[in-house]
Amino acid sequence: MEMSDTQGYVLPCGRDMEAVWERLDRAGTGLGDTHDLTCEHCTAARQSLVVLQEVTGKLASEEIGPPLGLTGRIMSAVRAEVRRHHMLALPGAEPGGVQISEQAVAAVLRCAADSVDGVRARRCRISVTEREGAVEVEMSLAVAYRRFSADAVDEVRERVRAAAAARVGIALVRLDLTVEDLYDA
Repeated sequence: MEMSDTQGYVLPCGRDMEAVWERLDRAGTGLGDTHDLTCEHCTAARQSLVVLQEVTGKLASEEIGPPLGLTGRIMSAVRAEVRRHHMLALPGAEPGGVQISEQAVAAVLRCAADSVDGVRARRCRISVTEREGAVEVEMSLAVAYRRFSADAVDEVRERVRAAAAARVGIALVRLDLTVEDLYDA
């Protein structure tokens, strides 16, 4: 038997609050026996319960949605967070310097790995080194099991290094490739 918050609460007249609530639900009007109609405690409890039913009914029927512009504000914050952090300085002779986000570099390197037949890049983690324009990269791959070989991994290594140098202008000091998964292609 499930306990409710009103069970065990006895009104000063001796009636259980749960009994008043049940009669209110059953009758719809809240009318019960002669005691219910004449007792000031039962009448007050019944009136309070009717108000509670009305208020909860109104709250339950309201359509609640997010405040206007909430999604836009969240996305602006997310975009700002991505833009502000994890920037990589590119080498160059020009004053002022140029920076690129690590996320953009990771996307270029994943695309280079994906260009190898039967290979799908998964995660790409970039670590900045002491030397300007040089990074360390950890990349995980999924490889088609029919294509899986040291040659496929070597080809990924070559394309990722070439893309880092030619497309981004950085040098890879270290490139760790991990085959995490094999898939059926």
